[in-house]
Amino acid sequence: MPKKKIDIIEDVKKRYVRMALETGNLSSIARKAGISRETLRQWMKSYEDEVRELMEEEGTTTLSENPSKDELMEKYEQAMKLLGEKELEVAMLKNLIKKKLVSIEERLEEARLWISEGF
Repeated sequence: MPKKKIDIIEDVKKRYVRMALETGNLSSIARKAGISRETLRQWMKSYEDEVRELMEEEGTTTLSENPSKDELMEKYEQAMKLLGEKELEVAMLKNLIKKKLVSIEERLEEARLWISEGF
């Protein structure tokens, strides 16, 4: 059953709240969303606790309005780790597409190969 329109709108609001928490830059995110900074602040009042809880479960950190060098370095390291994981995922998927593995045995063998290479 499709999501209700209200649920979709709330999801969009939560996404912008998350972006604001991750970057620490409300003005920039509000401009991207095409809303006023005050509107984004209202959304943050409504959804910040819920979004922070979800981010903690995922292990994502937030930045303050004026992040320190250590906070920025931690965020950078997280981003680089995530980028590496995504690059690996893309490489694996491209490899699988080229090989057109059909049977489960072929897929398992390919997975074992990637694991043996340290992935």
